[in-house]
Amino acid sequence: MPREITRSSRLEARLPADTLSIIKRAAELQGRSLSDFVVAAAQEMAMRTIEESNVIRMSLEDQRRFIDLLINPTAPNQALQNAAKAHADLIQSQ
Repeated sequence: MPREITRSSRLEARLPADTLSIIKRAAELQGRSLSDFVVAAAQEMAMRTIEESNVIRMSLEDQRRFIDLLINPTAPNQALQNAAKAHADLIQSQ
């Protein structure tokens, strides 16, 4: 059974006439209404933006350094040792 879509929010935008013409033409080519086309395009771009924000991009040198640190980690410094002890003490006291 298809789910009915309830539209309860509104979005307005002002744009140049030539931009509107391009968007209308693209909507026509896909056989969609202007609203459906704009909503679908905005949703697709939003999802792509969110997905891309979860990707870590590193230069080749940064990748090599990262892998090297995973393979050959440095010894914990005093501050990290103190933090680990404080955490252990906190957990054990509960």
